[in-house]
Amino acid sequence: MRKKIVAANWKMNMTLPEGNALVNGIVAGLPALSENRQVVIAPPFVSIVQVAGLLKGRGHIHTAAQNCYTEASGAYTGEISATMLKSAGADYVIIGHSERREYFKEDNAMLAKKVNQALANSLEVIFCCGESLETRDAGKQNEFVEQQINEGLFHLTDQLSHIVIAYEPIWAIGTGRTASTEQAQEMHAHIRSVIAGKYGQTAADNMSILYGGSCKPSNAAELFACKDVDGGLIGGASLKADEFLGIINAMVAS
Repeated sequence: MRKKIVAANWKMNMTLPEGNALVNGIVAGLPALSENRQVVIAPPFVSIVQVAGLLKGRGHIHTAAQNCYTEASGAYTGEISATMLKSAGADYVIIGHSERREYFKEDNAMLAKKVNQALANSLEVIFCCGESLETRDAGKQNEFVEQQINEGLFHLTDQLSHIVIAYEPIWAIGTGRTASTEQAQEMHAHIRSVIAGKYGQTAADNMSILYGGSCKPSNAAELFACKDVDGGLIGGASLKADEFLGIINAMVAS
């Protein structure tokens, strides 16, 4: 049975004291989790050690990084390696977020190298994919997302079980347009079919695919009820304990 996962992406938010308070608030209201109902928290790099310490010993809630570099070590000022992340207490790393692709021009070839580094250091990978408004309006979203997955992940063989995919409908974030649950389910089903075409139906059925759009307590239950939506990669709603807990509760109940 594949895992249901709710992952918090704090992005460039939360000082150390703020992050400490937020994690304590989440932990205080956390429902019972299980092997197939898990939570992941991805703070900024400077907070990874602190968050990992606060979560240590708690079952099925994990610390993630928001990015890693393509190399294990070296003269790369300002970068953070997967080796460092693992030593700091991270269990997961987010790779290929739409903001990294857009603002830092990370392409699929670079992301494939990051995936390799993460896996080499026993980190679970949340691999992001998704299309722009222009691509969606042109009706080319399926081909575009398939190419991202193909070029970012399809070099893998037996390590696919350590990959979680997060679909981000970039066209529905900050544009005034909203992705319906039907559109979310349609793309998640397409992604699963792409995985099945490469690795077989069993591998596809075991893969967790998260929704990275504007998921909130008010729509989480409806989204998570979709057959192929296995949870969410949460941005803004993960910065408030009560909102994030509402989404977690919807995931646990799904």
